[in-house]
Amino acid sequence: MRYKSIKFFGISALLLLPLWLGAQQPQDEAQELKELHEAIEQQVDSYTNLLDLEVWQTFYLDSILTHDYEAMREELKGLRDAKMTNTDLYQQTRDKWNEQIYNSLEKVFNKEQWAKYLKSGAARDKKSRDKRMAKKK
Repeated sequence: MRYKSIKFFGISALLLLPLWLGAQQPQDEAQELKELHEAIEQQVDSYTNLLDLEVWQTFYLDSILTHDYEAMREELKGLRDAKMTNTDLYQQTRDKWNEQIYNSLEKVFNKEQWAKYLKSGAARDKKSRDKRMAKKK
């Protein structure tokens, strides 16, 4: 039961965080950063428990997510500030950074952890990103 709830939370956090980053209303930047870091911390805790990560893996996971989600947030903020209305640009930006995270995490996780990570929803997300990229070309 506990494993299923952790898995569900991990999948939910992974799927909802990029949407949350792109769909926010403009707000105080400090509050936005605080909420981002809280979401990253929850996601790191979830993956640490779900995948039984070593301390060094947790460190890398936190570093990767912090860097890439902050970069994604900045890029999405730039689109929002430029008043871009093309939703495809926002989706492409999220896809680019989520692909970066996917590729980075593959280097951190061992084979068993990677298999669990893929089963937790990452494989489905990757397939969706690949479909959108193929459709774009």
